[in-house]
Amino acid sequence: MDSDGTPDARGTHANPVPRPAGPPDVPSVPPRPGRAPRPVEQGGPAVGSVAEWLDEPRPDARPGIWRYGYRVPKGAQAAERLSPVTVVGLLVPLVVGLVLWSVWLRGAMPYQWVLLKVFTPEDWWWGGTVAPKGWEGSAAVLVFNGVFFLALLYGMGRLGSWPDIARHFVGRRPQPARALLAVLGALVTLGFVFPDAFPGVGWDALPIVDAVVALVALISGGFDVFGSTVFTVGLYTVITLLVVWPFARIGGWLAYAKERLAARRAAAGPTGPAPADRPRAHWPDLREAGQYEAAELLTAEVTGGRMNDVDCARVEHAWALARRDGLLAAFRDTVLRQGAAAWAHPSGARDLSRRTAHHDLAAGQVRIGRWVAAERAPLAYHGAGAALGPEVLGTSLLAVGPSGAGKTRHLIEPVTESLALRALTGQCAFAAVSAPGTPVAADSAFDVVVRIGDRDSVHDLDPYADSDDPDEAAAFLAEALVGDLDTVGTESAATALAQVLGPYRAAYGRFPALPVLRELLESDPAALSALRDALAGDESTVMRRELDVRIRQAASPADVGRVVADRLSLLNRPVFDGFFGGGGAARPFSLRSLTQHPLRVRVDLPEHGHEEAARLITRLVLAQFSAVVRDGRRPHFACLVLDDATGTVTAGSVRRIQRMRSQNAGVVLALRTIGDVPEALHGPLYGAVGCRMAFSGVTTWDGSRFAQAWGTAWVETRDVAKHTVFADQPMTRAIHALRKLVTGKAVTTDAVTVRTVERERWSASELAHEVPPGHAVLSLTTVEGEHAPPLLVNLRG
Repeated sequence: MDSDGTPDARGTHANPVPRPAGPPDVPSVPPRPGRAPRPVEQGGPAVGSVAEWLDEPRPDARPGIWRYGYRVPKGAQAAERLSPVTVVGLLVPLVVGLVLWSVWLRGAMPYQWVLLKVFTPEDWWWGGTVAPKGWEGSAAVLVFNGVFFLALLYGMGRLGSWPDIARHFVGRRPQPARALLAVLGALVTLGFVFPDAFPGVGWDALPIVDAVVALVALISGGFDVFGSTVFTVGLYTVITLLVVWPFARIGGWLAYAKERLAARRAAAGPTGPAPADRPRAHWPDLREAGQYEAAELLTAEVTGGRMNDVDCARVEHAWALARRDGLLAAFRDTVLRQGAAAWAHPSGARDLSRRTAHHDLAAGQVRIGRWVAAERAPLAYHGAGAALGPEVLGTSLLAVGPSGAGKTRHLIEPVTESLALRALTGQCAFAAVSAPGTPVAADSAFDVVVRIGDRDSVHDLDPYADSDDPDEAAAFLAEALVGDLDTVGTESAATALAQVLGPYRAAYGRFPALPVLRELLESDPAALSALRDALAGDESTVMRRELDVRIRQAASPADVGRVVADRLSLLNRPVFDGFFGGGGAARPFSLRSLTQHPLRVRVDLPEHGHEEAARLITRLVLAQFSAVVRDGRRPHFACLVLDDATGTVTAGSVRRIQRMRSQNAGVVLALRTIGDVPEALHGPLYGAVGCRMAFSGVTTWDGSRFAQAWGTAWVETRDVAKHTVFADQPMTRAIHALRKLVTGKAVTTDAVTVRTVERERWSASELAHEVPPGHAVLSLTTVEGEHAPPLLVNLRG
């Protein structure tokens, strides 16, 4: 896409890829929470007001929470952060501290007796005349009293976790309530420090001021420093600031004051109200940056119903890029020239022809269900919507569930639809690999549709991913061909392939078609002789040496080239004739285009009867995707969605999936059972992905893997035991006998034992038998490292 907003006309390969015509410009927004979804058909009416959708608040929430219209439950933080143990930890040190302070004041401690005996007012050379009025007792006693009180206060605070409690009750509250609570705490504390300043309080002062004054008098060496009013007032001011400083930090007074001053300064300026006070539909960020004309035009487009949610998200993304790169003038010119159609997708589409899920493009989320308000779920998740976005898909997602559990309907299709919408905004490029016979979404939702084995397919799949490096091409070809075999190593297969691909490219300037590659790997004499004759020049000495090594290895009975050729024969069937660069009518498509354009790609695997070939193609797509996403930095998110990842996961792919989160890319893997992955890779696969999803109906063997990945948690258990009461007194025994005669039960007493034990978050048995149909257990991890525990989600909610 050009900087001036014109669509990029470059293709996805050597030959340009034609773009499908987009649907009509239909303003559309997601439905309000609680309202039934209405799909946007082609030419249908708008779902709702775009201005209302833009202005809807989206507060920060835990991972996986649908933020559109979300309201944080009251008491959510208190339920999660504060416990009865914390309250006891607050009160017990307070009681102990009061007892110790009372004993200290009564002079009951031996070293205090000595202190009072030695240090008396008349013992000091200044004769007590320097101390301020009302100062009673020795200076040393006052200093020691203050030091002991501060040490006691610090110890009580540490033992009672007072800073954590203060942050819980005050620090997490929004302004100005947080500042007001801190002011109240500061006034109460100052009332104890300076009781004379608060008439009628009737309590004694805390031993802070007198101790500081005594210490200053002791350091002054007899000079009458308290005769100066300025010094006395300054000293008391310093004490006041030291007392108020912790409350200022907790209440955030400085930040709040800066915020209020900035708002007042902006309100007094010529631009009118502050940008934060304007609704989002009026584009306050643009106005704040001085782009008033562009903001007015976009506001008119929104209020006039000429912009949908895709347009708004696309323009906001373009604004973020323009502000980052300093292209504000180009942004303004493009908006004034093209309006709502600025920075349109190269296909010209501004929406999908039909939506089946709830989408919020402002937050980049798609709603897949509702979190169940179970006992183990945090209060913030109770009744909230469950959503997925690029911040969690960037850590990759593994979904396991039997056929019919709803993996495609409740997960793959909504995620694919969300990625397609984000691609229209220029923020995403993705490829979806459909299971045989079940294409994901309609053809109009994609820019490129590759139908392997279909003669009517417009596009073909490039087996070399438009690579010019023989070693790279050999690596992901070897991964696809022998990655699922235990008898042949991927490295040795890649070496055999590179020994053929390198010389062929040096001789002909391109890689061979798959039938020719198979002949070379099988050591066909005619093919090898023709290739060696084409490398007759002196500049091909190295490549001739590579080919000679391949010819010598082919004579060995343990040659891996024949095994690779046998696996390659799965793609040399008549149904695939003309595909994979074989010179057919379909034009080859390279997955490397995903790193250059916000493309929407779907690969349809061949129908039933070619299951092994379908798995080989899926491994090839995954290997190519993980190889191309490493190249350079992309301005958009790249994702690969595999509707059926059976036989796809290999040791190399697991390592590459783990590195994708730092490459702004992710993979969605759907499996019927974890048994479709080699057992040695179960643990590495669960560790490589950040999001794990167990659908209803999983077996206990599959559930055990999830239970191990999710680990354990500390829970509080209550054990109640009934003990028979044996009375010693005759009257009591008679009453118990009468009670047993009437009720038929012996007199017992309950013994309650409360313990904290470590248990699995979800056991294998619970996952196999207690997850209702239409539900799943989902855990999420964002690319920043924030976690959401495994919780039950209702996929039909």
